[in-house]
Amino acid sequence: MDILVIGAGGREHAICWSLAKSPKADKIYCAPGNAGIGQIAELVPIQVNEFDKLAAFAEEKRVGLVVVGPDDPLADGIVDVFEAKNIPVFGPRKNAAHIEGSKTFMKDLLKKYNIPTAAYEKFDKYEQALKYLQSRPVPIVIKADGLAAGKGVTVAFTREEAETALKNIMVDKVFGESGSQVVIEEFLEGQEMSILSFVDGETVRPMVAAQDHKQVYDGDKGPNTGGMGTYSPLPHIADSIIEEAIETIIKPTAKAMVAEGRPFRGVLFAGLMITPDGKPKTIEFNARFGDPETQVVLPRLKSDLLEIFLAAVNGTLDQVDIEWSEEAAVCVVLASGGYPASYPKGLPIRGLEEAQAAGALVFHAGTSKNEAGEWVTNGGRVLGVVGLGQSIAEARDKAYEAANLITFEGKHQRSDIAAKALV
Repeated sequence: MDILVIGAGGREHAICWSLAKSPKADKIYCAPGNAGIGQIAELVPIQVNEFDKLAAFAEEKRVGLVVVGPDDPLADGIVDVFEAKNIPVFGPRKNAAHIEGSKTFMKDLLKKYNIPTAAYEKFDKYEQALKYLQSRPVPIVIKADGLAAGKGVTVAFTREEAETALKNIMVDKVFGESGSQVVIEEFLEGQEMSILSFVDGETVRPMVAAQDHKQVYDGDKGPNTGGMGTYSPLPHIADSIIEEAIETIIKPTAKAMVAEGRPFRGVLFAGLMITPDGKPKTIEFNARFGDPETQVVLPRLKSDLLEIFLAAVNGTLDQVDIEWSEEAAVCVVLASGGYPASYPKGLPIRGLEEAQAAGALVFHAGTSKNEAGEWVTNGGRVLGVVGLGQSIAEARDKAYEAANLITFEGKHQRSDIAAKALV
C-alpha cells in the first residue's frame, strides 16, 4: 500500500520512519517533507494548505492511506476534503479538530461534561479581559483561543507579564485572528504529562505516557517553544494516576465529542497537569500527534503503526492488538540560536552520521541540503536526537552523547531533559 504523509517536521519524520517498518507499506510520499524525511520517503513539493493539489496527487498515485501530521490543515478541514473524494485518511474532520482549534470550545466542552480542568473565563473584549485579569492573583495563564504554533499560551508570574501577554494577543494581534478571543485560567502547579491516544469515536487506545519540556532554557525558564525535548515512560508518576487520567479525562472527552455530533477519529493528545494532591487535570487537547512527543512514543511501539491507522479508519480500532516496548526513550531537541524568536537558516550541520553510529535515532525537524549537498539548518527546531535504553538514565546518556556529536553555529539544547525522571 502506498501512503501519503502530510507535514514537514520531526513528528512527520518519526511517523514515516514508523510506517516504513510495516510489511504492508510500499511507497511512502511526504508533502512537503524535509531533507531528512527524503532519506526514507519521496518528497512531494505541495504545501500542507494546498488541499486540492494534495487530493489530486493522492488520486493520481492511488495512495491507500493519507496521514495528516500538523494542526493547521486539520483545523481547516483537510480530512473533509479527502473524505469527499473517498480517499482513506487518518485524522479528525474539521468539526472534531475544533477541540484544538478553539480553546474556548475545548474548555466549554470539559465544563459541560464535568471533565477535570482548570477554572477559567473567556473574553472577546480586551477591556473586559483586562478588568478581570486585574482582579485575579498571579501566577495566571493567558491563552489565545486559536492555533498559534504552540506559542499562544503565557504563564504569567507577574501582573505586568500578564497584562503584556493580553495586550500582545488581543490588541497587537501577534497571533492574528487566533487572538480574537482569549481564555484566562487559574495556574495549576504540579507535574505535566502528555498522553496521546488512538481514537475512533468512543474507542480510545492510549499510547505510553510522555513528558515534554516547553520552555527554551534549563530549569523550565524562558519563553514557551514547540517543545525542547521529551521522554517516556514516566517512572516518577504512578500507573494509577495515568489510569485515572485515561478513565476520568480522555475516555469521557471522546464520548463527549460523539454526544456533540463531532466524533473524533485520529490521535487525541491530552496535555495534563498532575496537581500536588495526585489528581490529573486537563491543560489542553490537541487533535494530532505531539511534536516532540511522537519522537519518543513511536520508537516504543512494537505493533504495526499502519495496521493501527487502518483499523481506526475502518472502525475496527477496538479489535487491533497494540503492544509497547519496556524500553525508555529520551529526545533532545537541537534548536537554532535565537529560537523561539528569529533565527538564521542555512548553517552547515556536522556530525549526523557519527550521532547515528553512536546508536541514536535522529529525526529531522528543520533541515535541508545546500547546493554543495551539505546538511544545513532550515528551521527553529532543527533535529530531535533520541536515545533508547533499559532505563531513563541509559536512554538519556545515549541521547546526550549523540546530541553532543552534532554541531552547527549557534546550536542550542537544554541540558536537563528527563532530569525529573532520574529516580
